[in-house]
Amino acid sequence: MKNLKIFFFLLIPVLFYTQKIRVFILAGQSNMNGFGYNKDLPGDLKTFKDVYIFQGNSVPDGDLNGGTGKWDVLKPGNGTGFKTDGKTNVLSDRFGPELSFAGKMKELFPNDKIALIKYAREGTSIDGAAKANFGCWDADYYGTNGLNQYDHFLKTVKNALSETDIDKDGNKDIIIPSGILWMQGEGDASYSEEIADAYDDHLKILMNQMRAALLTDDLPVVIGKISDSGKDPSGRVWKTGELVQYAQEKFVKNDKSAAIVRSTRNYGYGNDPWHYNSEGYIDMGKKLPKKYLDSL
Repeated sequence: MKNLKIFFFLLIPVLFYTQKIRVFILAGQSNMNGFGYNKDLPGDLKTFKDVYIFQGNSVPDGDLNGGTGKWDVLKPGNGTGFKTDGKTNVLSDRFGPELSFAGKMKELFPNDKIALIKYAREGTSIDGAAKANFGCWDADYYGTNGLNQYDHFLKTVKNALSETDIDKDGNKDIIIPSGILWMQGEGDASYSEEIADAYDDHLKILMNQMRAALLTDDLPVVIGKISDSGKDPSGRVWKTGELVQYAQEKFVKNDKSAAIVRSTRNYGYGNDPWHYNSEGYIDMGKKLPKKYLDSL
């Protein structure tokens, strides 16, 4: 009985002074960042309970300030134009798939707290030969000083997970790495067939590096399949888009813990030929959880 009392004494701090939080990574380029307008959001996607977000400062390769951020309760404004200096988050008038994703996850796991770690940058590619002036996700890409988009991503994750009380309830959090959401590929679809053909291998390496960073080899990955608005005189915005789409399908076929959202082919576009309209981002966020469950 004495040993039993000691056991319960040791167990009490675990039960009452820790909080499990499901953590999801959101990463990629502009259609992960998000160009939806907050004014188009339905009421149920404007306020959240027990959902938190850390969005890393998005900067070019070589910049020393990538990944700075601050945890906050999720609300509209983490789309393009979001800014942070690590002390204050300045929300924009735009959103990405994070809102409807969080809403659906709370429906699926109503008793769990959800935390999102987001780092995305417009125009970026995985292949260094396609980076142009935007940025490169290849961990081995050196550039001017060795800092690339993957480095900024790692800094974002490190800064986010250095916080031991995300929800500020006074109790230490138990972080449960739960999944990676990846929306990218348009940058690699804008150049040569060689770059597009290599996308499968590049994506596989990058996703496994992200999994390793989160110490979970079989961490579920859900990717959004790129699509083409056709709003170009040639009728095709992404020069080698079909090859990147094929590479994305090949990746999820060969990875038992990966899935793909294909509804992007039906999305409308906003004021430019590259970014979805508000309805598209809302739909993407709703589809990601279902595909997440498929990848488990």
